[in-house]
Amino acid sequence: MSYSPLFRDRAEAGQRLAQLVYSEIGKLDEPQLARNPIVYALPRGGLPIAAPIARLLGCPLHVVLAKKITRPENPELAIGAVTADGYVVWSPHCSFRKISAAQRQAALEKARSKAEEQLAQFSPLLPKIDPEGALAIVVDDGIATGMTMLTAVQALRAQKPSAVWICAPVAPPDILPFLGEWADRVLVLATPEPFLSVSRFYVEFPQLDMNEALTYLKAQNAWLSP
Repeated sequence: MSYSPLFRDRAEAGQRLAQLVYSEIGKLDEPQLARNPIVYALPRGGLPIAAPIARLLGCPLHVVLAKKITRPENPELAIGAVTADGYVVWSPHCSFRKISAAQRQAALEKARSKAEEQLAQFSPLLPKIDPEGALAIVVDDGIATGMTMLTAVQALRAQKPSAVWICAPVAPPDILPFLGEWADRVLVLATPEPFLSVSRFYVEFPQLDMNEALTYLKAQNAWLSP
């Protein structure tokens, strides 16, 4: 099956998505909401996408740590996702008949532990913010199943922002109504079919190491500092 990548790399996708988000914020009828955005990335791949958005909006860049919960026999297959602070979303499309309650709990705890460990690495660089009443813009480099994104949104809702937007360069078209049930707005640059995976829509899609990911936080939040 042949296909053409949509983006050269995450930097290009982030710049294009930033223009879309900026345009949509400019259309808001709620001045207070437009003046008070916070951009949240899903690390690590979401940070190069989120950074240009935060820079264009002149707002803080933060993170939400959500990890996939995977089947014991197949670590590539997500059955849900959990955030570092314990918010969980289980896949509505997954059968748990062959997974015991103990296995399911163990998988959840393993994923949450990974999220907590990664959050500890990011924490020293995270800005002090109060999301209550803000516009929370949640960003990833692409959405496939939506599990980590929806778990992140659930965690943010508990902090009482005025609105939550889901933003990504690419997602499958059939997932948009599902995402729309959770977010006040869903902004996606492209919804190609067949989808298969996020990486196929980028010419370059390397894994980011932690030092690279931290660089995006350092740069944006140092730029905001007086």
